[in-house]
Amino acid sequence: MAQCGCTATVAAVGTSSRPGIPLGVAPCIARAGDETVPRLFRSFEPGRGLGALFEGNGTAINARGSSPIPIPIPIRTPVINWSSRWSINRLCCSSCDQVSGARAFSESLDTSTADAFWELEESTWRGARRRRGGRGGAEEHGSFRAAMALRSSLRSPMLSPGSSSSLKARANGRVMENGEGAGIAARTKSGVVAEEAKLWGGRFEEPVTPAVEKFSQSVSYDQRLWRQDLKGSRAHASMLALQGLITEKDEAAILEGLDRISDRIESGEFQWRADREDVHMNVEAALIDLIGEPGRKLHTARSRNDQVVTDLRLWVRDAIEQIVDKIVQLQAALIRLAVENREVVVPGYTHLQRAQPLLLPHLLMAYVEQFERDQGRLKDCAERLNYCPLGACALAGTGLPIDRFATSDSLGFKAPLRNSVDAVSDRDFVLEVLSANSIIAVHLSRLAEEWVLWATEEFGFITPSDAVSTGSSIMPQKKNPDPMELVRGKSARVVGDLTTVLVLCKGLPLAYNRDLQEDKEPLFDSVETILGMLEVTREFAQNITFNVERLSKSLPAGHLDATTLADYLVYKGMPFRSAHEVVGHAVALAVAKKVELKGLSLEEFGAINPIFEEDVYSFLGVENSISKFRSYGSTGADCVAEQLKFWMDKLAGKL
Repeated sequence: MAQCGCTATVAAVGTSSRPGIPLGVAPCIARAGDETVPRLFRSFEPGRGLGALFEGNGTAINARGSSPIPIPIPIRTPVINWSSRWSINRLCCSSCDQVSGARAFSESLDTSTADAFWELEESTWRGARRRRGGRGGAEEHGSFRAAMALRSSLRSPMLSPGSSSSLKARANGRVMENGEGAGIAARTKSGVVAEEAKLWGGRFEEPVTPAVEKFSQSVSYDQRLWRQDLKGSRAHASMLALQGLITEKDEAAILEGLDRISDRIESGEFQWRADREDVHMNVEAALIDLIGEPGRKLHTARSRNDQVVTDLRLWVRDAIEQIVDKIVQLQAALIRLAVENREVVVPGYTHLQRAQPLLLPHLLMAYVEQFERDQGRLKDCAERLNYCPLGACALAGTGLPIDRFATSDSLGFKAPLRNSVDAVSDRDFVLEVLSANSIIAVHLSRLAEEWVLWATEEFGFITPSDAVSTGSSIMPQKKNPDPMELVRGKSARVVGDLTTVLVLCKGLPLAYNRDLQEDKEPLFDSVETILGMLEVTREFAQNITFNVERLSKSLPAGHLDATTLADYLVYKGMPFRSAHEVVGHAVALAVAKKVELKGLSLEEFGAINPIFEEDVYSFLGVENSISKFRSYGSTGADCVAEQLKFWMDKLAGKL
């Protein structure tokens, strides 16, 4: 093989006031002895203006319209200045089976122009075939195939954020990726791109099939890791520069490029591409597109294996903070309800049967305590996950002189993970947060169930406002506590997310396996669902009224003071088991007479056991019963007041 002498320059979009900027030069390779006829294929919107080509010797050739300009001499460094809004430019040899520097930058390309470009390529290479005596049809030439790919790409849907697949044009020929700007494929005004070579594709001779690509992509959901991915990449680039593995100039270019990518993602201009598989390859390829060769150095001493788990740890760390904040907001809403209803007594239940009286604040603070433990589990998880995998690479680490401690410090981790195999292969921190979320979901579901019951006509203990209720499509009278029903229902979804990842991880050999790609959707779903459940429960708590009169009327039923009466007998010196039996007889008599315990006469009590005296009535009735509770954490008025003060102080900034 011999180099034919032609080169192709990739040019950015230029205007009449700002020339196109050369982004790189790619050599064209031709077989020794073959005719060398470099050509510039230039197309721009007909009637939009003048294009100028400057040859290596300074000679300018101008032309109007959209016809190509044949150049019969080798060109070394052409600089292209389009006065139209877009350009397609490529130099290649008529005898060459490669396409050099094929690139397009477009804001207004349409299918009719692509058709003209395709027809131009076809006629050009069929003419070349005739000159070679019939050897090599247009279909066999890389340039022609690239033109067909561009033409097809204009009729394919683009990958929008969140979609899982994209129908892409596929060039059967191989496009050389030398020089700066490599990694960019033809781009149209709609954002459609023709397929490019994979960043990992060096050893592969065939592209993956569309079905495999669609099935394998994860960018439709892991793009939400972009902030963490950029954060990790910035820390990694700075570490590489400190270690002398890249220059300070490269570091500056990488950091600036990452900032530009961040701005594009924030503004919604960034196009996520399924053919780039995941968030990591999308960001890296876009960086190479933007800054060229320095972008190719970013992945030094890094694998997607350690990159993704670093992103995931950072994301989970952030997610835990959000969940904890939502829990605190819900706790504050419940404490406000407790303060507003501090003297309200409600029936307490076991087995959904009347049991003992409770002060309403005591009942509400039971949930506050549960949510506090939920916070603790999440914070414990955050402590354990706060170790850095970056630098573990694929599984075995690296022979390059990196500083994992510097990267860890930069990202706010405690330290690097000690074992590189463990760093990339385990997802126990995901299981932990999913487990913690599942317990939160169960707690929320129990609260939701209680409020759904209490909102029924049968209970009537609470009335939700219209703002947190829904109606029926057929029954005009209905007012349903749907948000709480959905909280109860979505708890199953969160528990299912945990089950999914438990089963996912149970049979994986060390180290990394592609199965672990499937940890993200359950994780994202669990976090998103829990945040929503916490938010709507807080909203519901702020929009309910306790029906005090209905509650008061419900208290006499069920003999809620029976246990307090047993305590009275213990005070009198009777063993508790004997007291339990005596009070049982008293309850049976009250049931038969259809009265409360306090409705029995002293003679009737005496007939059951002579130990009863007049002071027994100070233990009977719900109010007297409540006043007798005195153990730490009990529902006695003084105890509840202490609990309430504790939570009001703890949540002072949130109330």
